[in-house]
Amino acid sequence: MLFLCASMYLGTGWSLVLFSFPIAPQLTVHNYYLQFVPQVDTATRFFTYMTALMLALAGVMLVSEWRTRFRWVPAIVLAGIVAATVLTTRVILPLNAAMRNGITDSAVLTDVLSRWMTLNRVRVGIWTVEWTALIWYFAAQARPADPTA
Repeated sequence: MLFLCASMYLGTGWSLVLFSFPIAPQLTVHNYYLQFVPQVDTATRFFTYMTALMLALAGVMLVSEWRTRFRWVPAIVLAGIVAATVLTTRVILPLNAAMRNGITDSAVLTDVLSRWMTLNRVRVGIWTVEWTALIWYFAAQARPADPTA
């Protein structure tokens, strides 16, 4: 389940970077709201619950792997979840609120969207690290034990 959640974050993030960010320059004070705000608000509600689930699952994984050589995997995932959550709540959500409240100045919209996209690239990087740690963990678990060790 933790890997599923990490995969959803990874897919959503990279979808933003690859498909949504290229059209951002076409957004204006007249059309950005319908192209941006409802989608981001819906995603925020959904991912808030998913993040709480991920924190719990990563905590369980950390406890269960604590005495193994793989304990660094849930530690990385937990650190990533916390870092992405702090970035989101402290910096990204205020930008979302500014857009939800209505931006009527083109320069302000350009600045807010630029900062939003930059911060989301950072967040996608964090999500990529989380996902990579988990896929490494599952790949390492699937390898047969070294009989010479």
